[in-house]
Amino acid sequence: MTRGFRGATTVTENNANEILHETAKLVKEMVRVNGIQPDDISHVFFSVTDDLNASFPAKAARELDGWTHVPVMCMREIDVPNSLPKCIRVMLVATTPLKQHEVTHIFLNDAIKLRPDLIEGEQ
Repeated sequence: MTRGFRGATTVTENNANEILHETAKLVKEMVRVNGIQPDDISHVFFSVTDDLNASFPAKAARELDGWTHVPVMCMREIDVPNSLPKCIRVMLVATTPLKQHEVTHIFLNDAIKLRPDLIEGEQ
């Protein structure tokens, strides 16, 4: 079955090194927790808020072992007033034996505010 795996994180400033570091940390945790291998991945979308433009978050994924041929794409998140600033979101689509309710979505740093209902009891 193909499933979507959500993830999000934040950075403290619009800095290429921090964007790449936090994105790699997030993606590594998403695949680790859900038992995903690079060959299982169909594609990955990354979005960033308007205040982030120092680097493409997808670059961090391209540098992971085994990810050379994984299709990745970056885009802008819609600019909703009062939304979480300096936020990187990920939608990873992969083949998995997990049922929908067994998928673990990963939220790091200030992004835990986005979906506290998915984090309850996991901290």
